[in-house]
Amino acid sequence: MHFYARKLLSAMRIAALYDIHGNLPALEAVLEEIGRIDVDRIIVGGDVLPGPMPRETLDRLLDLGIPTEFIYGNGEVAVLQQMAGRQPATVPEQFRLIIEWTAQRLDRKQEQLLRSWPRTIQLDLPPLGSVLFCHATPRNENEIFTRSTPEHRLRPIFEKIDAANVVCGHTHMQFDRLVGAVRVINAGSVGMPFGRPGANWLLLGPDIQLRHTQYDLEKAAEQIRASSYPQAQQFATNNILNPPSEEQMSEVFSKAELR
Repeated sequence: MHFYARKLLSAMRIAALYDIHGNLPALEAVLEEIGRIDVDRIIVGGDVLPGPMPRETLDRLLDLGIPTEFIYGNGEVAVLQQMAGRQPATVPEQFRLIIEWTAQRLDRKQEQLLRSWPRTIQLDLPPLGSVLFCHATPRNENEIFTRSTPEHRLRPIFEKIDAANVVCGHTHMQFDRLVGAVRVINAGSVGMPFGRPGANWLLLGPDIQLRHTQYDLEKAAEQIRASSYPQAQQFATNNILNPPSEEQMSEVFSKAELR
């Protein structure tokens, strides 16, 4: 996989969609809103999968009619390891069936597509300046930090970054904070948000907006339950209708965040 991609852009509006996790109804709602606000480019920030509708979600993202670029997340890494016949080392036992199920639903063309995604993309986006898109942190797709992670733990990662802004995801909770001189923004999760139900994403240009899109949750939950996804009922209940609070997840993440 490529480590880094850099592009120079004139002023434009970019939508950053992270952690979709195969939730096609949530993605469709966000795309409908994007279609109404004149977005020029979409960055998909990893963890398109695993999730209940992996093939359908990938296919939809490849047929948007808007220039779209992808980076990979820990979800893609795990699925690719499974497709290569290796047990994903970083995936807890209770989630391995999900990875296996997802890998079985992708073909070789989709596997090659996932393998082509870079780890980061960097753009120059006036007037915001340079923006680095990564999944978790610029150096790793698995590292965990939140809005409350002490700054001294984050400085070794972000003080070396040649970008004014970093956009990340991975923890499924939106925030906008400074680490030294770098503005770090978490786009949140389209498909599995923590906090209020709905779909979270980010709009960049000319400013930075944390966006929240509402959609028909009951209908989406019904679609998920009708799928063959191994944890369909749990996903519908706990990730669409009644997601855990930010407080609950912050406590969970505090045990695994950067030290």
